[in-house]
Amino acid sequence: MTDYDELLRDAAAAATASATLEALGQEQARFLGKNAAVTLAKRDLGSLAPDARAVAGRAINEAREAIEALFAERRRAIEAEARAAQLENERLDLTETIETVRRGHLHLVTQARDRLEDVFVGMGFTVAEGPEVETAWYNFEALNIADWHPARGSFDTIFVDLGAPEEVMLRSHTSPVQIRTMEQQEPPIYIVAPGRTFRTDSADATHLPAFNQIEGLVVDRGITMGDLAGTIDEFVRAFFGAEVQTRLRPSYFPFTEPSAEFDISRADGSWLELGGCGMVHPNVLRNCGIDPEEWQGFAFGFGIDRLAVMRYELDDIRELVNNDARFLRQF
Repeated sequence: MTDYDELLRDAAAAATASATLEALGQEQARFLGKNAAVTLAKRDLGSLAPDARAVAGRAINEAREAIEALFAERRRAIEAEARAAQLENERLDLTETIETVRRGHLHLVTQARDRLEDVFVGMGFTVAEGPEVETAWYNFEALNIADWHPARGSFDTIFVDLGAPEEVMLRSHTSPVQIRTMEQQEPPIYIVAPGRTFRTDSADATHLPAFNQIEGLVVDRGITMGDLAGTIDEFVRAFFGAEVQTRLRPSYFPFTEPSAEFDISRADGSWLELGGCGMVHPNVLRNCGIDPEEWQGFAFGFGIDRLAVMRYELDDIRELVNNDARFLRQF
């Protein structure tokens, strides 16, 4: 133990040179094992005088503690390096597995409804809504639909059994919103009424039992069929494009007189029926407390679902309710 500093230098060099825990253990045994210099020196303490033994014992203990500290520090360093290497090898780059987030968007029918509302609001109309469950007064009687009319039978209308005193049904059109508006608001009136309606139709390529309609109503002084034709023409051009033409054909509806069907032109020169329209029947105005001698009006209506089918050239209207994500993502 005469060269204490040299022993520590050799131990430090051996510890630093050890790249693995196994190699470090072998070097630690060489400097601290039973055949190591500090161990053999400790055995020889008994041959020294008491005073010299105390001094030598302290020196041996200091050397041993210093060597143990060197190897302990190197062990921590090797273990830290091994942990870092393991973490690096096991690291997962999760950013490589994240795909572009697919966000939802408005359904095709909702897109069509929003576009229709924008077109009519731009023409000066306001949007009105009403309940989907109606009484016979709003769904039929106020609209001049007599008791004998086929639409009032169970073959066309879905009735709700709520008992007396009123007959209640799921509304078969959004015309009840027109009645409610005329009852609550004095003319002039310029509204469109979009909403869901219900009939007993069986679902096929062109029909749905629950479908969406939009109806328009104008009540003002001096309103004529010319105003109706101009409004429809302006709407069709705004929605479908300036190249699309419109025409009116005589028809019959109990709530309008005169009544007409309106068609739009196709690219191949043919015509496609879009909806019904006409001048508001005087009886309907009277039922809502409006004097037909002073006020006149026109109304029109058509299916939003069918409009979406025509606009996007779909083959089957049922695609709108099948909830097939592959179909919906296209729009």
